[in-house]
Amino acid sequence: MTTELTMPQLGESVTEGTIGRWLKQPGETVAKYEPLLEVITDKVDSEVPAPVAGTLLEILVPEGETVRVGTVIARLGSPADAVAPVPPEMAAQPAPTEAGALPRAEVGSALAATPTPSASGHNTFLSPVVARLIAEHGLDPAGIPGTGQGGRITKQDVLRFVAARDAAPTSDPVQLAAPVSAPMPPMVPPVAQAGPAMPASHARPVERLALPEDAELVPLSPMRRRIAEHMERSVRISPHVTTVMEVDLSSVMAHREAHRASFEQQGVRLTVTPYVVQAVATALGKTPVFNGSFTAEGIVIHRRIHIGVAVALDEGLLVPVVRDADEKNLLGLARAVGDLASRARTRRLQPDETQGGTFTITNHGVGGSLFATPIINQPQAAILGVGAVVKRPIVITQHGVDAIAIKPMAYLSLTFDHRIADGATADTLLLDIKRALEAV
Repeated sequence: MTTELTMPQLGESVTEGTIGRWLKQPGETVAKYEPLLEVITDKVDSEVPAPVAGTLLEILVPEGETVRVGTVIARLGSPADAVAPVPPEMAAQPAPTEAGALPRAEVGSALAATPTPSASGHNTFLSPVVARLIAEHGLDPAGIPGTGQGGRITKQDVLRFVAARDAAPTSDPVQLAAPVSAPMPPMVPPVAQAGPAMPASHARPVERLALPEDAELVPLSPMRRRIAEHMERSVRISPHVTTVMEVDLSSVMAHREAHRASFEQQGVRLTVTPYVVQAVATALGKTPVFNGSFTAEGIVIHRRIHIGVAVALDEGLLVPVVRDADEKNLLGLARAVGDLASRARTRRLQPDETQGGTFTITNHGVGGSLFATPIINQPQAAILGVGAVVKRPIVITQHGVDAIAIKPMAYLSLTFDHRIADGATADTLLLDIKRALEAV
């Protein structure tokens, strides 16, 4: 008996996914729940496990291809089940619901989202990945031959077209697509983005780099490309301002040392980060404007406090979200932060776990950095950077007498959207965070 593997819905708002890498090849055996492939979405990269044990009979969607949720991407079974390949036009259909019909509530949206061929027979559906590449290179999709289902343009089609264009001699150029001068064909809207997309008028062709002989061009990974786009969009949208304060973490370190063993007995590793999350949640309750987002109609203030904590990976950063951080005690925060960070590093996060944050913390001090000016995680109002904890001589006053003491100190840097608040309000938030940490 064969089992069809479909593109899973890796989150409530995820409508499609890109095959990042197949971890097994046809003919290889796979255990139940063993990672079978990596799927790339606009939110996070995830490993997809095999739903059953067996042999990977056939891969229907290659690496780099983007398909809708529910599309059959592979078949599993026993070696005896291997049959002739299923035609692509039949295999790449979304899995039907009961009796092969869509629920009535979904009929309208399904019809609206169905890609339709143009007069030339060209499938006008463009995935977000393909649309972004076309905009970056200033191409007209009508001039790109599509090899996907129904003539749809795939990522590989765009890359091949660009490579052919760049390799063609100027005296005998290949037929190139003209820069976009007419409205783009209908596209399925990408999942909720952190900020407005770049207007088409801002898109510009990417010039071919003239590399020295001793240099190489390293292609961007999907994660690095998404990070680059988000950072560029953030600094373009928000006027960034950073304010810095110094915090004495003597109380935090003493408390951590006194309770570390008891936390470990409950399976929780106690670090400095949960203390910072707790202090931020407390401070946001006093200055809620920084738990908001700027819009043209006004400032949206979120009543629930969801704090994102940046986790460094080899290929970039992920920001899983601790939800309702103000409702958790220190043990609950430590457990949540540890769990999210662990699953982020092992690619076991669900896409929804990186969404919905209202404020972000980045602990850049783990790499030895003293202070930084982090970039806002759109559409949030601010981000807190935590520098390295370093013992330094500090002047303290006891009973009216100044003295020099060695203290574990760290710099806190708050980058905020100047449209939302002024420096005095930002200093109030940062001072509340500082006082909360020093009063542990």
